[in-house]
Amino acid sequence: MKTITLNFKLNIIKMKSNFKFLAIIALATIFFSSCSNDNEITFNAPEITNFEYGEGSTHSTEQEAYKGSDIHLEASITAEATVSSITLSIHSHDLTPDKDEVEWNFEQVYTDAKYLVINPTFHEHIDVPTNIPSGEYHIELVVTDEEGNSTEIEGHIQILDSILLSEISIDTTVARGSDFHTEFMIDAVNGIHSITVDIHAHGLTVGTGEVEWDYEEEFLGNYHEQTSIEFHEHIDVPATAPTGEYHMIFTVEDEDGNTKAYETHIDITA
Repeated sequence: MKTITLNFKLNIIKMKSNFKFLAIIALATIFFSSCSNDNEITFNAPEITNFEYGEGSTHSTEQEAYKGSDIHLEASITAEATVSSITLSIHSHDLTPDKDEVEWNFEQVYTDAKYLVINPTFHEHIDVPTNIPSGEYHIELVVTDEEGNSTEIEGHIQILDSILLSEISIDTTVARGSDFHTEFMIDAVNGIHSITVDIHAHGLTVGTGEVEWDYEEEFLGNYHEQTSIEFHEHIDVPATAPTGEYHMIFTVEDEDGNTKAYETHIDITA
């Protein structure tokens, strides 16, 4: 009987010792886990400042750029954790492409080594297509760090024609053997290289004493290298030209090779 009682007491003592041991292990786990959480570093999201953009060749900040040129973009990035990517997107809202134009949606993710650091400076030049609608475009810059934090900044830029034709005044009829008047304003930010006039007919019957007339001439003279000037010329029509409707194309080319065309018709009468 005494042996049984002794064994029971020993078992009780052993159970208490095991319980104390387990309790110590549990408390130690909680303690070290708490210390680990206390030491965990939290990184704030990157900050984007000094975001500027504009015409590329002059590093302008006027928030305007020209078709056929480029856009200069720059921003300072403050990041507590290393940057993992920078995403740039440019797109328009409610701009309808004209004939020979296409919609432009630009997006690129930058993971260059120069950007995958702490506190990089973003600096890029984006080519602007020549065949997109002019108007307002939305710009968005998103910076993401290695901790998954991200920050974005946005703005708007006006995309303009590098060559603008305005105040167009061209005769719509002319008697053969005389001349007709053409006049319009040209604004070319890169300077005018040349102005070409092309006149031709389709399907006109050449009568007795008449000669088919196709006219093409390149005008330089006072127009070459000008950035804003009035094109004013009188074009002779041969007395032998067949009567009827002729198609005319006026094409202005700037010093960077960009072109702007204006098409119209003129009736040649007897």
